[in-house]
Amino acid sequence: MSAVTINFAPAIAMTDEQFYELCQANRDLKLERSANGDLILTPPTGGTTGNRNAGLNAQLWLWNESAKLGIVFDSSTCFKLPNGADRLRFLPMRHD
Repeated sequence: MSAVTINFAPAIAMTDEQFYELCQANRDLKLERSANGDLILTPPTGGTTGNRNAGLNAQLWLWNESAKLGIVFDSSTCFKLPNGADRLRFLPMRHD
């Protein structure tokens, strides 16, 4: 199943705070927002993909424990991108 995109513009312009509140009220959903304000609902992964992702994230975290190059996050962490989008990233890492 692929992501579903809901275009609210121009009827609704959601602020960062409103988007945060929407995410908090719907913790079981993976919600993202595009740069132009579209709401993106991403389905959960299946068991095989979830297991593979957990292994990759563990390897990245273990590598970074010795490399000390930044901070590793899981794929459910939402990031504000430079273009204004709020997106979940696979294997996100912030370099110090």
